[in-house]
Amino acid sequence: MQLMHIDLTKLSISALNMRDGRKPPEIADVLPSVRARGVLVPLLVRPNGSAETFEIVAGRRRYFAAKAIEEESGLALEVPCALLDASDDAAALEASLLENYARQQPHEVELWESFTRLVKEGRSPGELALTFSLSERQVEQILALGNLIPKLRELYRREEIDAASIRLLTMASRARQKEWLALFADPDQFAPTGMRLKAWLFGGASISASAAIFDVDQYAGEIVTDLFGEERYFADAKAFWEAQRAAIEARRQDYLDAGWTDAVIMEPGSYFNSWEHEKTPKKKGGKVFIAVSQRGEVGFHEGYLTRAEARRLAKGEGGQADEKPQRPELTGALTNYADLHRHAAVRLALLGAPALALRLMLAHAISGSYLFTVKADPRRPANDVVAESVETSVSETRFDGKRREALALLGIDGESPTLIQGYGSHGRADGTAGVFLRLLDLSDDEVLGLIALVMGEALEAGSALVEALGFHLGVDMSKLWAADDAFFSLLRDRELLGAMVGELAGKDAAAANAGEKAAALKAIVRDCLKGENGREKVHGWVPRFMRFPPSAYTRRGGVSTVRQFAGIAPLIEARQQFAPDGEGTAEAAPAGVDRALAE
Repeated sequence: MQLMHIDLTKLSISALNMRDGRKPPEIADVLPSVRARGVLVPLLVRPNGSAETFEIVAGRRRYFAAKAIEEESGLALEVPCALLDASDDAAALEASLLENYARQQPHEVELWESFTRLVKEGRSPGELALTFSLSERQVEQILALGNLIPKLRELYRREEIDAASIRLLTMASRARQKEWLALFADPDQFAPTGMRLKAWLFGGASISASAAIFDVDQYAGEIVTDLFGEERYFADAKAFWEAQRAAIEARRQDYLDAGWTDAVIMEPGSYFNSWEHEKTPKKKGGKVFIAVSQRGEVGFHEGYLTRAEARRLAKGEGGQADEKPQRPELTGALTNYADLHRHAAVRLALLGAPALALRLMLAHAISGSYLFTVKADPRRPANDVVAESVETSVSETRFDGKRREALALLGIDGESPTLIQGYGSHGRADGTAGVFLRLLDLSDDEVLGLIALVMGEALEAGSALVEALGFHLGVDMSKLWAADDAFFSLLRDRELLGAMVGELAGKDAAAANAGEKAAALKAIVRDCLKGENGREKVHGWVPRFMRFPPSAYTRRGGVSTVRQFAGIAPLIEARQQFAPDGEGTAEAAPAGVDRALAE
């Protein structure tokens, strides 16, 4: 690297400088030092098309400080410069990024702009991770910002959207992103964020008719319309997917017939990451990538190769760049013939391997195969107070810990919001097959543990099934729950509070305070639970409507858990009556619950 002094008039900011195009930088902190001692640290520059002028790769603030002093003094100034190779764009971009990164960590969108250019110059995510002391996952998260529409990236740059929400939006289709953006821009609408955004993007069971790429008018299944007739949905998800899959295959064959080298149908739930691909025209061997979301939306990405394929092609390893793409060996009909015969043979063989079938069923549930409708319950909280209380509870914290262990066991990123579909939602191309092959390496006990986790995520909140399981397992809420501020903030009914006072402090206390306001009654309940203000401390108290089985405090009823349990009570009674020696009833369950808590 050559060191030299260069006149300021011969310098300009390089387009590779990561701050190029931004407003002039703030130089108040460096100006006094430069005024007193001059520029001490050399600027990184390289020739700008000639030997006479140079472009600044790194050192933009020092350059502007020197220009300010030149204007003050009226004297021509020279600054020390380190000369880089003019042909190495990647090295120049890295130098600029590293200098800015060391001074003040850039916004993720600025990192995305620079990382994307470095990837185009041949740097891999792993190399970027080593260079900038990041994990490879962090680099991939930054590169995933390329999946966003530009308006969302700009809002994130201006910090009008939080990081957690932007991560979820990178996994959404562009159509879904535009829907969210329309809500965000409308002052009369609410754009969901955080946990609510996750439910909004991935929690819905209905598939909109707008997702179909087949002729909806010719569809034989049922389509339902909302109350206002503005939206239509497919009533039968399985029937929709059969029609959609056939339409996708037909479109794929159309692409092949049109001369495309290949049309790759990605695993449902996988995401087409632009930074992993390079734009390549059809005549040079470009392919079509067909991305299918869990909501049924289909995206066609025409004229791309993976970066590895593009580099092989550039080196001549993939044939001549101008060579006409070869037509596939098999026609669409012959491919279908082979696929169905091989499918029939494999599923016959599967009948003799029930242990494999169990793992296959679990792989479908985890990966979000379009053949299965297993989904994580969105658990929509009424407000942020409820959401925070649940998220920080003992039960949720321990469940989340087990979920993270399971994700690690399957090689899925620990930040995946759920185990169900956690594989596909992070762009894993091997999808269901990849999960299945990993499950083959696990013991039966490990597989059963994963099944329990998947079923826990798919358990519908507020359903009769929760009541049936809680009763059968003998769940003791006093070991998992204690009254918190959120609980008290939601208590407002005076009659309910009066009944709780009677339960905790006695009937005399309830009668004496019958005319008190809700705040005073809450204070008595708190005192009983804490043993304060002369009240005897009550240990392990759980309100009736949160116990298993639940019950109401007043004759008014209206408690959903009680209604749900009442609906299954006759079935539970009949089962207990005919179960031999009480086997399988709730009496035997608490020991198992205690073991789970001990873990």
